Amino acid sequence: MHSVGILDRCNQSLKKWGRNMNGAESMLQTLVNNGVEVCFTNPGTSEMHMVASIGQSDGMRSILSLFEGICTGAADGYGRMAGKPACTLLHLGPGLSNGSANLHNANKGNSPVINLIGDHATYHKKYDAPLTSDIIGLAGPVSHWVKTSASAEALPADAAEAVVAANVRPGQVATLIVPADCAWNVSGEPLTKQELPTIPVVSDAAVQKAAELLSNGKPTIILMGNMALDEDNQRLADKVSQVTGVRLFCDTFATRFPRGEGRCEIEKLGYFAEQAAEQIEGVTQFIMIGTKAPVAFFAYPGKASEFYPEGSTLHVLADQNDNAEDALYRLCTALNAHDLVPRLIKRQKKGVGCKTLNQHTIGQTISEYLPTDAIVIDEGATSGGGSFNHCATSEPHDWISLTGGSIGFGLPNSIGAAVACPDRKVVCLHGDGGAMYTIQSLWTMARENLDICVVIFANRKYQILQLELARVGAQSMTKKTMDMLDIGNPDLNFVSLAEGMGVEAVRADSIEAFNPLFLDAMQSRGPRLIEVILP
Repeated sequence: MHSVGILDRCNQSLKKWGRNMNGAESMLQTLVNNGVEVCFTNPGTSEMHMVASIGQSDGMRSILSLFEGICTGAADGYGRMAGKPACTLLHLGPGLSNGSANLHNANKGNSPVINLIGDHATYHKKYDAPLTSDIIGLAGPVSHWVKTSASAEALPADAAEAVVAANVRPGQVATLIVPADCAWNVSGEPLTKQELPTIPVVSDAAVQKAAELLSNGKPTIILMGNMALDEDNQRLADKVSQVTGVRLFCDTFATRFPRGEGRCEIEKLGYFAEQAAEQIEGVTQFIMIGTKAPVAFFAYPGKASEFYPEGSTLHVLADQNDNAEDALYRLCTALNAHDLVPRLIKRQKKGVGCKTLNQHTIGQTISEYLPTDAIVIDEGATSGGGSFNHCATSEPHDWISLTGGSIGFGLPNSIGAAVACPDRKVVCLHGDGGAMYTIQSLWTMARENLDICVVIFANRKYQILQLELARVGAQSMTKKTMDMLDIGNPDLNFVSLAEGMGVEAVRADSIEAFNPLFLDAMQSRGPRLIEVILP
C-alpha cells in the first residue's frame, strides 16, 4: 500500500506539471519519495531548473542561506538530529569549495548528507568557461560517494543511488553532480522508495575477544562513538561496566551525545594529550565501539601522537559502520550482565552562577535553566568546557560537537538541528572568532524563525591558538605575533551584527546580567543572541 501511495503522488505530480518531467523534476520527486524533505540552498545559474522544480514541489522545503558553508553545516546538523539526509544545492566547484569546511565536519562525524552540485551543460564543458572546475576532484576529499549524472534519463536513478549511499549507517556524505542539460532535458519517471543498506553485525570472535579482555583483570577502558553513544547503547555499556569494572569513555568530539538526567555516566576523553594521558594512566587495554583508537589532534615536538601507551592491546569490537547495539547486547550476554539495572544520572540543581563571569559560572546557569530535550551545539572552544561539565546532571539533552575540527560549524549546525527538531530548544555555544566564519547564519535563523539561542563567548581573541603557540614550542610573543591571534581593534559588536540580520540580541558583561537573559531566552521562542563579554 505504501508503494502504491508513492506512485499515486508521482502520477499527481506528472499531471500537475502537465507534461513529461525534466531531469530536475524527476530527480527531486525521487528524493522526496525517499524521505528527503529539506534542501539548504545557495544556487546559481546552472541550478535554475532544480530551483524551479523545488518551487513547484509540495514535498521539499527549501531554506536559503547566504553562504554555501551554512548550507553544508545546516545539512550536517539536520542529519545528526533527524537520522536521515537533507540535501544541499550548491553552484559548481566554487560553491562546493565554499561549503567544503563544513562538509569536512559532516564527513568526520558520519552525518547523512546529499549534495546536489550544478555543473555546466555537458556540451559546454569543452569551452573551459570561467566557472569550469574539477568538481569531482573537489568533492572527493569531503564525500564518501561521488557521481556525475550522464543524462536526464539517468538522473532519477542517480538520485536514488545517492540516497542509498547517504543512508549507510551511521551516515555518509553523498555528492551528486548535475550538468545543466541533464536537469532541463526530458527524463523518465521518478523512482519509488529504495531499500536501504543493512547494518553489519560483528563476528562472534570479536565479541568473545572483548569478553576475554574484560575478564583478565588488566586495566581497560571502552571508548565509544557514533551509534554506540545512543541512549540504549549507553545502558548496555553501563551493565558491562558494572560487571567488569571497565571505565567508559567517549570521543573528545562526538557527533551526537545524549546526556543529563536518565542517561549513563560516560567520561569524555580530553582534548590535549596530557589531559587524556592522565585520564587513562595505567590503562593497557582499549576496546573501541563505533570509533577508533584515540590519537592527538595535532603533533607536538617531542610528544607521542597516540594517547595510549606503547604495547597496549587495541581491540575494535565494532567499527563505526557496525551494529553497535547488537555487539553490546551480545557482549552483555557473554558477561551475564543483562539482569543488572543501568545506573542512570539523576538531575542535580546547583543554582545559577554567581560572583565572577567565566565559563564555569556561565555553565552553571546554562545547566540550571536548560529545558528538557534541548539540543546543545558546542563550538565554545576554550570557553565551552564549563558548560559541558555542569550540564552532565542537567535535564536530558543532546550535545553536538565539532567532529572535524573545522571552525564555523556551530551556527549552521544549529539551523539544521532546529529544522530537524522544531519542538526542541537549540542552544548554540560559540566562540567569537569561530562565529565570524559563518555569521550570515543569523539571517537564515531570523528568516525561518528558528528556536535557537546563540551564546557568544566574546574574549576578542583566538584563545585556543594562543595556547597552541606555546604548546608547539613557538615562543615568539612579539606584538606582531600576538596581533595574528587577536580579533580586537576594532572590537566586534555581535549585538549590532545580529540585529542587522533580524535576530534579537543583548549583551551581558556580568553573571548577574547573563542569568535573567538566558532564562528569558529559554522561556521564549524564536532566534535570540546573547553576547557575553568575558574579562
